[in-house]
Amino acid sequence: MKIDRHGRAKILTPEEIQLLFSQGFTLNPLRDRTLFAICLYTACRINECVTLRTTDVYDSFGKVRPVLIIRKGNTKGKLATRTIPVLEDLKARLSKYSSSQPSGFLFPGRHNRGHITSDGAARILREACQRVGIQGVSTHSFRRTALTQMSNAGIPLRVIQEISGHKTLHELYKYLEVRPDQVLGAVSTLSMLSPIDDLDNVGKTKYDGVKPQKTSQ
Repeated sequence: MKIDRHGRAKILTPEEIQLLFSQGFTLNPLRDRTLFAICLYTACRINECVTLRTTDVYDSFGKVRPVLIIRKGNTKGKLATRTIPVLEDLKARLSKYSSSQPSGFLFPGRHNRGHITSDGAARILREACQRVGIQGVSTHSFRRTALTQMSNAGIPLRVIQEISGHKTLHELYKYLEVRPDQVLGAVSTLSMLSPIDDLDNVGKTKYDGVKPQKTSQ
């Protein structure tokens, strides 16, 4: 868990997500909920989110696009442009958010100059988490939570990699969390390998402690 900005970002539970979105964001709730909903529902990096332009999300009529565009120039390593399907939950939030920002950025900065910075978004999240008493969270938490959720649901890692934009599967592995109950579940599957025999007789003699009687000829 991340403590004082050190360590791995916390994986959020559904209850924590509900608490954070319902009570955490109070200063500019529509903007902040939309920003972090994008992080959660697309598993994008925070810099990829804050640098989104309105045209990456809305069409020329102001309608939410069926896919969200994360442009190559804003990705880590500038590897490739990604398109991620917009879920209905995210579409509903984006539909309530204004598509006509003066700066052209989806999340404009102060005085509509440029865009919100990654550090600015991190500060918003820290204050929201303090408000509801959730510790160990960073902007990376939404990305880790989304990727781990997909992995736990049995989505092939190669498909997840297409969404996450990781260069290699090895880099993706580092994001995924393995819970103790998953380890227990994995070990439990070994029970199918148990030899089929009468386990009640384990440790007993061949004749169960009773010598056979001799028969007369």
